[in-house]
Amino acid sequence: MTMDIKIVDVASRAGVSPATVSRVLNNTANVNAKTKEKVMEVIRELGYLPNAAAKNLRSQKTMTIGVIVPEINNSYYAEIIKGIENKAYAQKYKVIICDTGNNKEKELDFLNLLINRTVDSMILVTPQLSEEELARIVDMNYSIGIVGRYVGNGKVPCVFTDNVKFSKEVVRHLVEQGHKEIVFLSGYADAIDSFERLEGYMKALREHHLPFLPELIENGDFNERGGYEAMKRLLDKKVSFSAVYAANDEMALGVYKACREFNIAIPGQIAVVGVDNDRISRYITPKLSTVSQPKIRMGRAIVDKILHQLEHDSLKEEDRVLVLESELIVRESSDIRL
Repeated sequence: MTMDIKIVDVASRAGVSPATVSRVLNNTANVNAKTKEKVMEVIRELGYLPNAAAKNLRSQKTMTIGVIVPEINNSYYAEIIKGIENKAYAQKYKVIICDTGNNKEKELDFLNLLINRTVDSMILVTPQLSEEELARIVDMNYSIGIVGRYVGNGKVPCVFTDNVKFSKEVVRHLVEQGHKEIVFLSGYADAIDSFERLEGYMKALREHHLPFLPELIENGDFNERGGYEAMKRLLDKKVSFSAVYAANDEMALGVYKACREFNIAIPGQIAVVGVDNDRISRYITPKLSTVSQPKIRMGRAIVDKILHQLEHDSLKEEDRVLVLESELIVRESSDIRL
C-alpha cells in the first residue's frame, strides 16, 4: 500500500479526470455507476484517501476491529484472537480476522480495510511491517495496535512479552540441568519474535560461558512439520546435542515426532522445551516444559488501548506500552539432570 498517492494518480489509473475522482469521493454530482465503481477500485488498489475524506469517514464509526495474524491455525494467534473477540464483544464491537499466511504483501493489502473504513482500527499480531511503514499509516491518523512486538511510535499502542528475557530463562534452566550443547529451533525467518528469542538464547550462552555453535541453529517455521524436518536435519548432520529449545510448542511437537521415529528418549537422551503453553503441551507424553504466555490477556489489553485511543484521540506514553510477564513451566520433558 502506497502512502504518497495523489488524486491525479488515481485519475490516471482509472482513465478519468481528477474532477471525476473528486466527485466520486465527495458524492457531489451524478457519476456513472460503472465509472464510480472503477474509481473506487483504483482507490482501494492504490490505498489513496485524501485528508479531508479521511476526516469525514473517520467520523462514522463502523464498530468493527480488524485483526491481522500470520497464521490463524497457530494456537498462539488463536488465543490472542479469543482475547480480542471477548473484549471487543463486551464493548459491542465486531471483529474481522485476516490471515496473511506469513505474507507481507497480504499484510499490506489487508490494511486497506482501514483506508476504505471497513474497520475503525486494525490490530496487527507480530507484524512484518517496519516501523517506518507503520508510521506512514498512523501519520494519516489511522488507528492501529500491535501485539507481540514493541513499536517506538508514540501513536501506536502495543502489548507484548519479553522474548529475550524468557529465552534466557529457558537456557539457564537447561544449563542448570547439565546441558551444554543446546539446539535452538527458530520460527519464520523474518519474524521479530523469532529474532528476539534467538537473541535471548545467544545472550544466555555467553552468560554461561558456552560457545555459540551455528550448526545447532535450525529453522522450523513455527509449525509441527517444520520442527519435525528441522530435527531430522540435525540428526542427519550428526551434530552433538543434548537439549532442544523450540521457539514454539508446535515445533516442539515436531521434535517429539522425530524422536519417536528415531527411538530417541525424551528427556533421557534429549531434553525439550517449547514456548506458548499450548493446551496439548500438558497432555503429550512426556508433558512438555514450556513458557506460558498470557495470550488471552494480551488480546484483551490491546482492545482496551485502541478503544481508549479512538475515544480520546491519544494515549499517554505510560498507557501506550504494556509488557506482560511470561512464566517458564518445567515439566517432564526437561526435568532430569545429566
